[in-house]
This record gives sequence, structure tokens and C-alpha cells, in this order.
Amino acid sequence: MNVLITGGAGFIGSHLAERLIADGHGVVVVDDLSTGSVDNIRGLLGEPRFQFVRDSVRNEVTMTPLVDRCDRIYHLAAAVGVKLIADRPVHTIETNIHGSEVTLGLANRFGRPILVASTSEVYGKNTKIPFQEEDDTLLGSTTVSRWCYACSKMVDEFLALAYHRQYGLPVVICRFFNTVGPRQTGQYGMVVPRFVQRALRNEPIEITGGGKQSRCFSHVADIVEAIIRLMDCPAAVGQVVNVGTEQSVTIDELADRVIAMTGSSSIKKYVSYEEIYGVPIDDMSVRRPDLTRVRGLIGYEPRYDLETILRQVIDYEKARI
Repeated sequence: MNVLITGGAGFIGSHLAERLIADGHGVVVVDDLSTGSVDNIRGLLGEPRFQFVRDSVRNEVTMTPLVDRCDRIYHLAAAVGVKLIADRPVHTIETNIHGSEVTLGLANRFGRPILVASTSEVYGKNTKIPFQEEDDTLLGSTTVSRWCYACSKMVDEFLALAYHRQYGLPVVICRFFNTVGPRQTGQYGMVVPRFVQRALRNEPIEITGGGKQSRCFSHVADIVEAIIRLMDCPAAVGQVVNVGTEQSVTIDELADRVIAMTGSSSIKKYVSYEEIYGVPIDDMSVRRPDLTRVRGLIGYEPRYDLETILRQVIDYEKARI
């Protein structure tokens, strides 16, 4: 098949592109490099079945022939990372909402199946654990810019489901939970690469929110495997699906494990959200998915535990140094 990946020079998108090329497909990546990087796809640039288009998914003139020529779409283009969201809320809203408007509209025009990447952020401050796909959402005030990301991704989901219900567009929506692995940047607030980079430099590891909040970190290869299989699953069409892992760790424990595994002399330093992001940030104490639906659809089980994930990220960052 010919596959279009929006945001394909990003962390997840580049791993997906590599996997699809390895599986024998042709891949076109469109990315404006606002958060992605050519380095992520450098190993594919000489591949005859790979094409990179540097442009925004909001540019309908560019996107129209790309969608016309593809067989399916993975829509991963989005503003990501708490730091980026805090610093550039306008960019976040415009990229997420208008980018999905253009991509979904063209997918519907040409009848192309599409998978839309969403996020566990849409559950907001809901305290019902684990999160199930039909659970209610509880978001904070509009004065807290962090929630513009969750709201924009919810609009994406509403629009995708509307196209499916009104026009029969084959749509799958995946809510990712803290995807990590080699090539993820810590530049926009992602906690695992940020902790590893600081530990390798023996610098203080800055922990916000007291460190008692827990997260479930998924390996990017598990996520890629899941979304490919969901796109091949007729029963997944029109569904919202959690994708992640149930193995949980507190941020405090995560810092301890990174320090131990790197043999670092780093100390833990507890800081406020304002010190890191420059604005108040609401946070969630627990974020853990219910994976019943994805297991039922494709028999999904994560293959990578946290120890393996951290070792791979540490080895990757050491090689970069």
C-alpha cells in the first residue's frame, strides 16, 4: 500500500514510517518540522519507497494530492509536550484543530481510511481509575493553558467520529498513554528523556508536583504495532481505543530508577510548575488505561517493560553524547 503519515518526522511517526517501509509499503511523510526532525527519518531518505514533504498539514494545496495518491492515512501531526503547550498555546490549538479539519476533510473526499492519534490528556482530572474510553471528562479552567491541548484533541475526536457517523468514513481513534523510547526529545517537557539526559550529565533532576503522580510508560514499538493492527481491524472502525500499558510508576520512583541505572551522581530537586513552565499547570495524580477494548479487538499485550524501555533510552542518549 501507499501510506501517508502526517507528523511522520516526529517521534512516533518516524518509528511508524520505518516499520511500514520494512513491511514493504510505500510511505509519504508530511511534517513541518515544528517539533519533528529530519534526523528522525534520515535513515529513510535514500529509500525509493519513501518520500518526505516538508509542509504543514494545514496546507490543503499540499495535502490534496498526497491524500489522493495514498491508500490510508495515519494522522499523527499535532503539537505535543507540556512545555510547548504552555509556551505556544495558539500554535497548539491551530495545529491540532485545523490540521485535523484539513486531513479528515480530504480523507472523506477521497474515501481514505484514517487513524487519528489522540491522547490520555482528554480524560483530564477524572479520578476514576483505570480510564475507560467511555468515561466522562473533567477539564480545568480555560485560564490554565495546559487544557487547550486536551480540548483541541477532543475536538479532533468529535470531528473524526462525526465524519464516521455522518458519511461512513472509516476512522479509528487511538488514545496514547505516555509513549517513550529512543529518539524522543526532552525539549518539550517529556519526562523520561529529560531525566536520562540530566542523569548522564550528573545534573539535578527536576521533579514537579512533588513526584507522587504516577504514569504508565509505553514503548514506541508497542504503540506502532498496535496502531498498524488496529488499522487492519474492521471491528475497530468508529471506535475510540486506549493504547498503552498498565505498568505504573511514580515520577519520584522513575527518577530513582534512572539515577541507579545510569550510575549518576544526580540529586533530585523538587520544583514548582511555574519554575519549569512559567505558568500554573494543572496535573493529574494518576493516569492509567483500561486496555480491555484493545485486547478484545487485536489481542494487544505490551512486550516491553519499564526496565527495558529505560535501558534503551539510556543507551540512545549515551550514543548521542
